[in-house]
Amino acid sequence: MWGGILGAAVKLARSIHLVSAFWTLGLAIVIMIDVLGRSLFATPLPGTKEILQNSVVSITFLQLPLAIYSGSQLRTSIFVDAMPPFGKKLLRTFAGILGVALFIGLVLSTWQPFLDAYRIGEYEGEGALRVPTWPVRGAVLVTSVFGIFAYLAMIILDWQDKLNVDLSAPGSFLDQGAD
Repeated sequence: MWGGILGAAVKLARSIHLVSAFWTLGLAIVIMIDVLGRSLFATPLPGTKEILQNSVVSITFLQLPLAIYSGSQLRTSIFVDAMPPFGKKLLRTFAGILGVALFIGLVLSTWQPFLDAYRIGEYEGEGALRVPTWPVRGAVLVTSVFGIFAYLAMIILDWQDKLNVDLSAPGSFLDQGAD
C-alpha cells in the first residue's frame, strides 16, 4: 500500500512538473507577444505584468515536489563528503525535518489568505485584465502540503534504506521503482 501511494505521489509530482514546463513555455510566448507588440505596434500586451508575477510563483511551487523526490535541491557537499554514511543519513533527515517545518509554516501562513482571496474575489491588475489571486495562493497551499508529504516519505524511505544515495542525486527515490 505504501509503495502504491508513494508511486502515485511521484507520478503526480512528475505531472505537475510537466504542467509547469508548459506554463513556462506559455509565458515565453506571452513575453514574445508583449515585446513584439511594444516594438512593432507601440502597444504592449495588456496584463502581461500581472500574468507574469502570478505565474512565476505558481511555476516555482509546482516544481518543488519533484525536486524533493529527485533529490535535486540545492546543496553543498563540502562537509557531507567527509562524513560516514550514518552521518549523511542523519544530515538528510535533519534537512528533511527542516523542509517539513518550512512547508508547515507555509501552509499555516497561506491558509487564511487563500480563503480570504477566494471569498472576496481578490485580484491583481486594473482595466483590461484582472488576474484572480486565489489560484496562486491555492497552488502554494496545495504544493506545500505535497511538500510535507514528500519530505516525510523521503525521511521514512531513507531510514528503510530505500533511497538512491549516490553523489548525483543524494536522497533520490525516482530511480528506485516508483513507477
